Amino acid sequence: MRHAIRTGGLTILVAAAIQAATPQGAAAFEPKMESDLLNPTLWTQSSVEFKANSLAMYKLAGIMLDEAVADTSWTAAPAEQASGFEGKPPAIILDVDETVLDNSAYEAWLVRAGESYSSKTWVPFVRSETSLPVPGSLEFIKLAVDKGVKVFYVTNRKAPQEQATRNNLKALGYPIDESEDTVLMRGESEAWASSKKGTRRAHIAETYRIAMIVGDNFGDFVDGYKGSLAERQALMTKHLDMWGSRWIVIANPMYGSWESAPFDHDWKLPSEQRRQLKYDAMAVWAGP
Repeated sequence: MRHAIRTGGLTILVAAAIQAATPQGAAAFEPKMESDLLNPTLWTQSSVEFKANSLAMYKLAGIMLDEAVADTSWTAAPAEQASGFEGKPPAIILDVDETVLDNSAYEAWLVRAGESYSSKTWVPFVRSETSLPVPGSLEFIKLAVDKGVKVFYVTNRKAPQEQATRNNLKALGYPIDESEDTVLMRGESEAWASSKKGTRRAHIAETYRIAMIVGDNFGDFVDGYKGSLAERQALMTKHLDMWGSRWIVIANPMYGSWESAPFDHDWKLPSEQRRQLKYDAMAVWAGP
């Protein structure tokens, strides 16, 4: 609703048109400021392309899992597991948000409410336990369990949200091994206070050979995800042989470290300055 942010008669006309088009008894949509989340959230929720891509990535993960289990020299955690892992039982690591659980309803609420992400609204959403499955994730995880692979969920949801996270996963049928802690939250221990997941990968690597990692954000795979655009590109290229085999990426156009890289991950900058730096980071056609 690009014109809804203007004042005067046009706004009144737009609001009147929306009211007239609203079914009787339904809550009228009140126009808000245009949100960067609109298109990516709509794509995630409604496009067949997102669903097909997610299913394809998890199908690829299932195909590669056989090789990952059979080849004991294979590790998906080269930084945390350099040697001496060949005799350990295999495990896989999955991020939770937008990798296993689809939280696009929260992003849609942000769009409709004209809000930005805040823990004050995110935590109640987590506690509602209403996230949905990312297409293909449940089938892949069950396949891994059937093959005798230990499944770890490594998430940057914070420790107080663990029970709600477990409840949501279980309600959707995701297997959680209760023989040990397999849902590793940010801040669950002092060593895990950072959003960087390397310490949690290292914890798993003490006992298991990490055969595969599935995530939607660069930080699910490496701790250098907060580098500049050039540094992130170089680090991605350094690990070219990992992508599509040991590392499987699920598309997430709604949020991630890719968004903050153009402004050096400094969320304290004014929103206008962050937006300008994102504009400046684009490669632009000169025009006709």
